[in-house]
This record gives sequence, C-alpha cells and structure tokens, in this order.
Amino acid sequence: MSDDDGGRGSRTTLAMVAGEAGVSLSTISKVLNGHADVAAGTRQRVELLLDAHDYRRRGTVAKGSTLLELVFSDLANPWGAEILTGVQGVAHPEGMSVVLSPSGEHHAPTPDWLSGVLRRRPAGVLLVSTDPSGQMRERLTSRSIPYAVIDPAGELPPGVASVGSTNWAGGFAATRHLIELGHTRIAAISGHAHMLCSWARLDGFRSAMGSAGLRVRDDEVHMGDFLVSGGRVAAARLLGTDDRPTAIFAGNDLQALGVIEVAAELGLRVPEDLSVVGYDDTNVAVWARPRLTTVHQPIRLMAAEAARIVLRLAAGESTERPRLELATHLVVRDSTAPPHGAHDGAVMRSR
Repeated sequence: MSDDDGGRGSRTTLAMVAGEAGVSLSTISKVLNGHADVAAGTRQRVELLLDAHDYRRRGTVAKGSTLLELVFSDLANPWGAEILTGVQGVAHPEGMSVVLSPSGEHHAPTPDWLSGVLRRRPAGVLLVSTDPSGQMRERLTSRSIPYAVIDPAGELPPGVASVGSTNWAGGFAATRHLIELGHTRIAAISGHAHMLCSWARLDGFRSAMGSAGLRVRDDEVHMGDFLVSGGRVAAARLLGTDDRPTAIFAGNDLQALGVIEVAAELGLRVPEDLSVVGYDDTNVAVWARPRLTTVHQPIRLMAAEAARIVLRLAAGESTERPRLELATHLVVRDSTAPPHGAHDGAVMRSR
C-alpha cells in the first residue's frame, strides 16, 4: 500500500484504513502528519493498521522540505557545537535550515518528538549518540523521512546509516603515548556506561596496557558522564591518597579538565606530578592550562558526512557506504610528560 499523491487508489485505501480503525479520513490525515490532537489509543490503532498495510508516503518529504532535523542532548557542550557546525556546513549551501530537537534520558528523543517530527516533515533526521527504537525506525521509514546516526550509542540494525570514529584506536593511542613516556600506573575515566564509544575507548586502553604487560587495577577504572563534574568525581577517588597513578586517560576533554582541577586543588602539578590525556580535541583542549594532550576525533567531519548521507537518501539516491568510521589521531600538547618521583616504586623510563 502506498500514498500516490492523493490519487484515487490511495484515497480508497486510506478510506478502508479509516473504516477498519473506526475513525474519519481527517483523523487518518492527522495521524499521518503527526498532529497532536489525536487520542493516544486512536493514534496507536491507526499506526498499527498503517503498518499492517505497509503504508509508504512517497516523494513528498524530499521534494518539499527545506528542514534538516538534528536531535541532540546538550548543545552547550563544545562537542555539540562541533556537531552543529558540521551539519550547518552541509545544510546551508543546499538552502536548508537546521532544526534542533532536544533528546532526553540516555540520549533518546523525548516521547512527543516522533509526532512532532511527523508534523514538521523534515527532509531528514540526524540522531546524535542515539540508539533509535524499532518503532522510531518504522515510523520514520513509513513516512519516507531518511535518518542517520552520528556516533551511535549502541550496535545498530543492518541498514541504519551511521557515522562514527575509531574509538578503540583512539583509546589505544592515548594509553600507548603514556606508556612510551614511562608511566606504568595509568588510570582511566570513561564515559556513560550505556554508550558504545565509552567501552570502545576503554577497550583500547586495556589493550594498550595488556600489550605492554602492565596491570589494570579495577579501582583505577571508572565510568563517568562526559562532563567536568564526572572527571572531578573520579579524580577525587583516584588522587585522594598517596598511592595514586602517575597518569590518567580521560574519556573526553571535559572530564580531563575535571581531573586537572582536582589535581590543582590537591597541590599536584600537571604534567610534573600527573600526566593527563583527554579525548575529542575540542576548543577547550587548547584553552586549558596546561594545553591538553588529547585524541582528535573528527567531530565536525562526522556530522557533515552524516548530513550528506541523509540528503542523498532524501533525494532518492543510494549510498554506497551507509556506515562510516573516521580515523582518530593523538595530538600531543603540554599535559603529559615522563613520570618524576614515582611513589609506587615503578621503574621509570623515557623513550
């Protein structure tokens, strides 16, 4: 079953759906266009029938919309500013505007978002660090609204377009840098436990430690929240005793700043007493004092590539590479150095 731009067959079919659902054609139209003034039970009944009839709206979104919707949890974060810049760099030359929608808990869109996006009918949707539910995927697909995920929170089903980065390699490079400086007691503060990138970076850390024959202590690995506050909480636990690591790999730049703040409050100098590596290479890495050694993640390019994929899909084109992983690399600045005066008896070396 498909909508053929108001042709006779489609009106008859929609009339049949209206009859089965026990509602008027205007109610069917409201559901299709995401209007809010439809009772939840009625909306669900109509949606189930549309799915059962394999309803597809053809061609209307890509041809008529000049909106690209970006769903993200925290645009105040420097990471978010990079995402927005990347999307705008693709959308604006195409004469399109970017609509921002907040996401809720665990980076999932708020419950009323789906009906709202159906009302707005954007050319496409970009979901940041989101694991889209089956219902969300079905509703967007049934309305011919293409979508892609930037930095997926989890494993995505086949066919879902996404753009991420080499998180494992980034975690490995950060840790390997500290090992080559001579550190043997290295702690790690990763990000949200529900996000795939947090575990990938932590796996890279563990692999680098293991390949160097170094022990990873359970009490020196913490999950955080990708905020300065998360870095502070973990750093207070790691640095609050004399038996402390000489280096910390933080899962992002903001958590690294939290570590540096706590170190300063405890009278520890960075990098003389403690080396710190961040992740992302946002503007704060350069503004920090000392300037932050960090893993460069091509955030702006990730967002731009995802926007290009969505616009190609909206234009009815296929994409040869619906899933991309862009390379990361280490940027060495001033927050790392060989360990001095190690307090745990470790053999110090410098390469």
